[in-house]
Amino acid sequence: MTGNEIREAFLRFFEEKGHKVIPSSSLVPQDDPTLLLTSAGMVQIKPYFLGEAAPPSRRLASCQKCFRTTDIESVGDSQHLTFFEMLGNFSVGDYFKREAIAWAWEFVTQWLRLPPERLWVTIFLDDDESFEYWREVGVPAERILRFGEEDNFWGPAGEWGPCGPCSEIHYDMGKEFGCGKPTCKPGCDCGRFFEIWNLVFTNYNQDKDGKRSLLPKPNIDTGMGLERTVAVINGKKWVYETDLFAPIIERISDLAGCKYGQDEAIDHAIRIVAEHGRAITFLIGDGVVPSNEGRGYVLRRILRRAALFGRKLGLNEPFLAQVAQPVIAQMGDIYPELPMNQNLILGAIHSEEEKFGNTLDTGLEWL
Repeated sequence: MTGNEIREAFLRFFEEKGHKVIPSSSLVPQDDPTLLLTSAGMVQIKPYFLGEAAPPSRRLASCQKCFRTTDIESVGDSQHLTFFEMLGNFSVGDYFKREAIAWAWEFVTQWLRLPPERLWVTIFLDDDESFEYWREVGVPAERILRFGEEDNFWGPAGEWGPCGPCSEIHYDMGKEFGCGKPTCKPGCDCGRFFEIWNLVFTNYNQDKDGKRSLLPKPNIDTGMGLERTVAVINGKKWVYETDLFAPIIERISDLAGCKYGQDEAIDHAIRIVAEHGRAITFLIGDGVVPSNEGRGYVLRRILRRAALFGRKLGLNEPFLAQVAQPVIAQMGDIYPELPMNQNLILGAIHSEEEKFGNTLDTGLEWL
């Protein structure tokens, strides 16, 4: 299945379950001082969970553009991204754990046709209720693991807001991808297990002091990473080996005159340029401009990082605008703000990269 097919299947599945599909919100959060950038699908849902606004439906689903700054230095490995798409279904005081778990299992096993024997589940330490619901759908007890707050309590998105214990679905890529230890299970950092879906049982509100109180009604907030899911379904260890990245990597390889998959150092640089090139395209498309503070600094930082890794590929002249072109071509139908702002995006990238290149060249002349 392609990325487009999985995205469409997810939204159609939950639409058939009575959910209203809502469009992605901007990467620039609206009226949310707790966040620099939209980091999760539930960001635009927060006012509904807090009772500050009335939702268009008590059941919602979306594919949300997300950006997380925490993973910038990890970009280039098999899983971590700064920009990604988050598939999510939400209940605003409607259904809760039983339905969320049953529908998640139905979607991954029947619609995505992932082998049940390769799926593992994690739950919060004392969440016996979720344990029983996972047993109801057929997950063996030995493949349901319990973890504490660090792993199985999600939120808030930002400094304060809705949060709650969660339950994750992990996919076993196989022993050949693992460390070989008999204790290798979800939670091992060897890369064998991919977390693909997080079901958050959002029934708390955390204040600025870290104190939690119960929300008026329990809610559901789930997040399925599209890129990871596409990799899992297609048997790929790297998200960069999926159709979501193929045209971007092809463009970079053509520009650099090299082929992906022949040298790990070159491949690593290509992956970073591809990821950051996609990310800066979306950031500028949502109105972020390079600067020395806030989200503008995030944009400037990853653009410069991409340019530096481009130089490792022999790309010493501005090239990132050419990397943005396949991003816009591939994603424009889903996110129309990209083709609508194409000239702005390409111009801003070229200008910023040119300035950075001049700075680098001037510095080198002094050495």
